Amino acid sequence: MVRNEAALESAIYYVDKEEDKASRSRHMVRFWLYCVAFLVFLMVVVGGITRLTDSGLSITEWKPIHGAIPPMSVEEWNEEFLKYQQIPEYEHVNKGMTLDDFKNIFWWEWGHRQLGRFIGVAFFVPMLYFWLSGRVTASLKPRLLVLLGLGGLQGFVGWWMVASGLVDRVDVSQYRLATHLILASIIFFALLWVARGYRTGQKMPECVSADRHVWLMGILTVCIMVQIFLGALVAGTHAGLIYNTWPLMDGGIIPEKIYDTGSVWHSIFEDHATIQFNHRMMAYLVAVICLLLWFRLRRDPFKGDIMLPVNILAVLLAFQVIIGITTLLFAVPFSLALLHQAGAMLVLGSATLVMRDLYDNARKY
Repeated sequence: MVRNEAALESAIYYVDKEEDKASRSRHMVRFWLYCVAFLVFLMVVVGGITRLTDSGLSITEWKPIHGAIPPMSVEEWNEEFLKYQQIPEYEHVNKGMTLDDFKNIFWWEWGHRQLGRFIGVAFFVPMLYFWLSGRVTASLKPRLLVLLGLGGLQGFVGWWMVASGLVDRVDVSQYRLATHLILASIIFFALLWVARGYRTGQKMPECVSADRHVWLMGILTVCIMVQIFLGALVAGTHAGLIYNTWPLMDGGIIPEKIYDTGSVWHSIFEDHATIQFNHRMMAYLVAVICLLLWFRLRRDPFKGDIMLPVNILAVLLAFQVIIGITTLLFAVPFSLALLHQAGAMLVLGSATLVMRDLYDNARKY
């Protein structure tokens, strides 16, 4: 009996010691998660460059391991170029492209894939170290496994997207492009959510009345996600190249040609006018919800110091709206289009942090 009690006490002591070790290492784990989130943000930006330079179909094979090594000789470059010449994009869009021109688009796609590999290593290796050294709490372990699974899934979805443009098309499917971007957004959100919640004892923004606002912040975050998805449809169908006016479309707020190409599903995902209209309307909805949240918190005497991150979110969203309108008016120039895509992720990141702070405050109070 005495032995059993001693063994039990020893086990409890060991568990408590490991949990204390994990608790003291929270700042390291949190910093690592934020770094990976930044890499995902960078990945989305590089992905935007790859799309805007029409580089995404330059590598026609999926070699997760061997593909890390680029062509090293003239023969290898010619072999890669010959593979590209077999797909419709070359035949119908880039016929007559030189090898040097091909190299320009190849490097962007290769860099995009290489960054994906680097993110995988930057997540898995530290995770393994923190896990085996007892620096991860029991509650964090399943979250890390989910993040790891999402990262692996994203690699597959990326190739699934590219494969859609290798046969019978000169570009990738907008459905798959939108899936690829929204999954990246979910991973970005999840990394920030976990990192923000894995607190290290620092004072978080206080809001005693958070339970009154967290539901509206949740709606705003979901709407931002939907808006990113709709933006990917605009990008995938080049719907931003029509109706380059604002605030009117074809002389009206609601153009005559929306939702008139057959089924509602077809209009939402295929019709350029409808796609752009939906993206505009969702932008207005996001802006209205953000303003409503801002005013509600502003007038709340128990809001604490949560207004600073909310103000940052509002400013980022205002800039994003301005950039979006300017991008449309100038018919989607490269720099503005890329800035608009990066801005979407910054808005999502800011919303995620505010959402996490309100959520934690609601649980606390």
